[in-house]
Amino acid sequence: MSIRDETHLLINGQWVPAGDGTYDIINPANEEVVGQAPNASVADAEAACAAARAAFPAWAATPTEERLALLKKAAAAIRARNDELVPLVIAETGATASVGSRMQVPISADRFDRYSRDIRHVQESSLPPIATAATPLAPGGLISALAYRQPVGVVAAIASYNFPLTNMAGKVAPALAMGNTLVIKPAPQDPLAIVELARILDEVGFPPGVINLVNAAGPQPASVLTSSPDVDMVSFTGSTAVGQRIAEAGAPTMKRLLMELGGKGAAVVFDDADLKAAITAIGSTWAFHSGQICTAPTRAVVHRSVFDQVVEGLKMFAGRLTVGDPTDPKTVVGPLITGVHQQRVLDYIASGREEGEVIVGGQRPDHMEKGFYVEPTLITGSNDMRCAREEIFGPVVVVIPFDDDDEGVAIANDSEFGLYDYVFSGDTARAFRVAKQLRAGHVGINTAQRNMDAPFGGFKMSGIGRDGGDYSLEAYSELQSIIWAG
Repeated sequence: MSIRDETHLLINGQWVPAGDGTYDIINPANEEVVGQAPNASVADAEAACAAARAAFPAWAATPTEERLALLKKAAAAIRARNDELVPLVIAETGATASVGSRMQVPISADRFDRYSRDIRHVQESSLPPIATAATPLAPGGLISALAYRQPVGVVAAIASYNFPLTNMAGKVAPALAMGNTLVIKPAPQDPLAIVELARILDEVGFPPGVINLVNAAGPQPASVLTSSPDVDMVSFTGSTAVGQRIAEAGAPTMKRLLMELGGKGAAVVFDDADLKAAITAIGSTWAFHSGQICTAPTRAVVHRSVFDQVVEGLKMFAGRLTVGDPTDPKTVVGPLITGVHQQRVLDYIASGREEGEVIVGGQRPDHMEKGFYVEPTLITGSNDMRCAREEIFGPVVVVIPFDDDDEGVAIANDSEFGLYDYVFSGDTARAFRVAKQLRAGHVGINTAQRNMDAPFGGFKMSGIGRDGGDYSLEAYSELQSIIWAG
């Protein structure tokens, strides 16, 4: 694709030059420049927060049906730009043609469609009246109540690099539906498609200041968003370490937080499991965006009686995966996002080689002269290994044996993370029993599929809050009780 230069930010309905110029966005597949991205200054971030604050009262007072109609228009506009956006997303993220065309742009449009539906069932609900005796405070009588959801206010939406458009759409659409205004901040590695998303939202008619775009190579403008008194809520997807800093920065102004952080998903495979289904699901760690996904089953916790079969099956699975150019339809495993991250993943594999055994992969593929690639890698060992305890965010699977149900559950739960776990068993009752013992916000039973209306989020160090379906509308709202007599 041709080089795509973006030099402006959207602040208060105006496209203004970024205060600190531009910086290069690098294609992780070939290390060539995709284009220039706007590099916001601290002053730009402050202006965006102030614009969102000024726009909030009028947007919150806009009739719900008008807000939802704009979301519907946005969905149609994203779909109309699909053929332009997909190559851009593939170029800046390194997503394969399959992932880029199916999981990035179309799902972004779907999310705007999803939140353009009637939301009144979430906005308010009546409670049964309660007969209340007189008190020194007030006369007695039948006291009625309404639970009403107000918008939070100004939301700073900070997206991850792995699925930039999809992730940002999942924040922006429900927040707008509930009447919030936003400052959106893409990940610095691949912001160009989100710049285009901001342009689409501006063109379909969202009022000035309702959506503001800040993008920067460095952390200072993002720090403004997490500490500004003009911002009421931070919605962040990314690493646990950054999430901790956001929580600390937002504490003085009591910011509401929605944070989807790291994961180290355990796939507990019992002796009666469908091993082909389990191996396919675990192998998705390699096949789905090169393991750059927080929900991936990166720890295979396998009953010892089938351990060798699972390891051999995963070894064969990895060997069949084509590593290469993301634009080639045959490619299954593309590059990692940056050279720095590539080296980080290789360092984790080196630690796995010292503490356990690398069964397959573990290197940069010889046939790729450029690009930030790592081979699909399988490591066996114990849950004490560094590569079993820390989030790698790459095409690396660790397989750990267990002997009985209690031990399998204990190993799965022996992690600071708790985002997405899996259970594979032919006994449905056993699978459900074990699922309820796992300390994870999401558990897949005999599947790696998602239900997008289910609440999504993590236990422990994997985050705060839930989104997905109607839970996203709740996440971007404050619950108000309205009480009256009669």
